[in-house]
Amino acid sequence: MVSHGPCPLDPFFFCQPPIPRPTVVDRTLIQEILEVVEQAAIASAHLTGLGKKDEADAAAVEAMRERMGQIQMQGRIVIGEGERDEAPMLYIGEEVGSGSGPGVDFAVDPCEGTNLCANNQDGSMAVLAASDRGGLFNAPDFYMKKLAAPPAAKGKVDIRKSATENIAILSQALGLAPSELVIVVMDRARHNDLIAEIRATGARVKPISDGDVQAAIACGFAGTGTHCLMGIGAAPEGVISAAALRALGGHFQGQLVYDPAVAQTKEWEGLTREGNLARLAEMGITDPDKIYEADELASGENVVFAGSGITDGLLFHGVKFEKDCVRTSSLVISTLDGTARFTNTVHIKPGAQSIALR
Repeated sequence: MVSHGPCPLDPFFFCQPPIPRPTVVDRTLIQEILEVVEQAAIASAHLTGLGKKDEADAAAVEAMRERMGQIQMQGRIVIGEGERDEAPMLYIGEEVGSGSGPGVDFAVDPCEGTNLCANNQDGSMAVLAASDRGGLFNAPDFYMKKLAAPPAAKGKVDIRKSATENIAILSQALGLAPSELVIVVMDRARHNDLIAEIRATGARVKPISDGDVQAAIACGFAGTGTHCLMGIGAAPEGVISAAALRALGGHFQGQLVYDPAVAQTKEWEGLTREGNLARLAEMGITDPDKIYEADELASGENVVFAGSGITDGLLFHGVKFEKDCVRTSSLVISTLDGTARFTNTVHIKPGAQSIALR
């Protein structure tokens, strides 16, 4: 018999082997995380197409917060609604969950693509990333230059390279002619030159008005018709995208944008480059030009991404309301078991009499 050292309570007996510490992000938590995004999507979907983006966001926030409160965990929001939306709930630093159990960090966007939801356009979803404590980069409410690409191009494309160079690399890595590649870019004035350069290579541009998280993740799957995401979007959403692509083995890089002349957004009217650099320094970011890899933005041992469609999109359908049920379509990606689960859930209404298979 192999001993494991004297038991501190009885020097004449030997302790059993130490019990392995349970995984913080386990399969039970993953199932509950799925339900969190499903409930947020349903709540927001009640307002789809009504032109009420703020109300749709608020409904998703409340539903997400309520369901999180039922989970046995010490949850913490590291990326939330933030200062930008002046949200009373799911703000950065908020504690969620029962207050007991494992410590889990969350990056959340309860209604990603609020304008898409308000106008019943494709691409809106409820989304979050979760990891062990300290496993998600606490991205400031800034903008981020992003590059997302399939696993075959991981470590080959690079955000430091031009669009022309990266498209040539993508073409070789994927075995597709440039004319067969589709590059997703946010439809913003700041991307006019980028779009022109992409088109000059022969590659096709898919402009989107909002919601670049789903577009980034779609790059990680073959058959979506989306091969790369380029351009500038919100930094917090970049962390969520990085978590998903890390779990998929895809490519993601991000670099913070602090110059208003580069961001070209009304939200930064009156702000200065120097002022933004000072804000970053106050947040502890000493290298504002650092290029972050996916495993730096989502560095935890276990990382989970979960998203549920509010409206139809590249990866899944939106919420469907029927007489006796509500249907949701979701995706959960986990490093815990190396899976990407597409889930169609039927939420049965009380007194339901007929549930169709489809």
